[in-house]
Amino acid sequence: MENPATSGHKSLVDRAKAIILKPKEEWPVIAAEPMSQGHIFKSWVLPLAAIGPVASFIGGQVFGYGGFGFSFRPSLMSAITSAVLSYVLTVIGVFVLALIADWLAPKFDGQSNRLNALKLVAFGATASFLAGIFSLVPALGVFGLLGLYSIYLFYTGAPLLMKVPEAKAGGYVAVTIICAIVLSLIIAPIVGLITMASFGGPAAMISSSSDDGEVSGTVAIPGMGSIDVGEVEKMSQRMEDAASGKPKPVAVDSLKGLLPAKLGAYERTAVETMGAGSMGTSVEGTYTAEERSFDLKITDMHGIGALAGLGSALGVEQSREDADGYERTGTVDGAMQTEQWSNTTSRGKFGRIVADRFLVEANGYAQNIDELKAAVASVDPDELEDLVS
Repeated sequence: MENPATSGHKSLVDRAKAIILKPKEEWPVIAAEPMSQGHIFKSWVLPLAAIGPVASFIGGQVFGYGGFGFSFRPSLMSAITSAVLSYVLTVIGVFVLALIADWLAPKFDGQSNRLNALKLVAFGATASFLAGIFSLVPALGVFGLLGLYSIYLFYTGAPLLMKVPEAKAGGYVAVTIICAIVLSLIIAPIVGLITMASFGGPAAMISSSSDDGEVSGTVAIPGMGSIDVGEVEKMSQRMEDAASGKPKPVAVDSLKGLLPAKLGAYERTAVETMGAGSMGTSVEGTYTAEERSFDLKITDMHGIGALAGLGSALGVEQSREDADGYERTGTVDGAMQTEQWSNTTSRGKFGRIVADRFLVEANGYAQNIDELKAAVASVDPDELEDLVS
C-alpha cells in the first residue's frame, strides 16, 4: 500500500481539509500532482463514497425513518442491499459524470482531459461525500444540504483543470451540475426498485424481462410514478456513445430543409440557424400572419439528447391551470411533450421530443394552441429520424 508520507500524495484527511477550507490553494496542488485514474478511485472516491451509504445504513437501523407519528425501520438485509447498491452506483456516477465534464469542456472553450475531468469531479464532490455523514441521524438529514458547497468547489477548479475561461465557468458548472442531478435521479430509483424487488414492498412491481437478458418493463415507485427500466438502460448507452463522439450532429442545411415555407395563413418571413459543433445544431423559422407571429424551431440536441429520454423513462407529468390558461408536461405516445397557453395574451408554446434527440417547438402568438400544434406536426418525425447517421 502506498504511504502518503513517501509517495508525495497527501493523506485523505489532510486533503479533505485543504480542499474544503482552501480550495483555491489546493486545486493547483491537485492539478500538478501526478495521479492515475486508478489511484483517484482507490485512494479517494472509494473511501469517501462509502460515507453516505454506511451512515444511512446505521442510522436506519438505529433510529429508523419516519415522522408525524409514523416510524419505519428497514430489515437488515434490505438495508445492506440498499447501502451496497447506493455505494456502487455512486462510484459509477463519478466515472460517468467525469466523462460528461470532459466532453462538455471544449463546448465552453475549455480543453478535454479525462484525467483532469476525473480529478475535478472526484475532488469537487468532497463536500457532498462528507455531508453524507448526516444520514447517521435521519433527523439531521437536512444538513446534507451543506454538500451543495461542492458546486463552489467545482466552480473554483474548472478554470484550472479543464482550462474553461472564468467568464464561461459558471455556464460550464451549471450544465455539469444539471447532469449530476439527472444522474442522482437515475441512481435513487434504481436503488429503491432493486431493493424492494428483492425484499418485497409496494415498489416491487416489475414487469418481465426479455429472454435474451436485456432489461425491460416498468417499475412502480410510490410517490414517483412508474419507471421504464428499458428506457433508462437505453439512455445510459446513448450517454456513453455521446461521450465517445458518436453519433454525429445533423447538418444545419438538412434541418433547414424541414422548415415549411408556409403554415396555413402564416408565411415564413425569416430563418435563423445555429451550429455548435458536436454539441448540436438548430434552425428556427419565423412565421407571420397579420399581427400574429410565432417561431418554429428544430433542435438536434445530439449528445445531451441522451438526457431527453429521462422524462419518458421516469414517466414525468406536471400540470397547472388557472383562469388565464394552463401548462402541461407529460409523455404522449412514448415521447415527452409540453404545452402552455395564455388566454390573456394569446401566446403559447408547444414542443415535442422526437427520437429522444430532436426538440420540435412552436412558440409565440397565435389564434389558439391548435395552430402551434399544427406547426410542430408539419415537421415529419420520420424525416427527422432518417437524418440520424
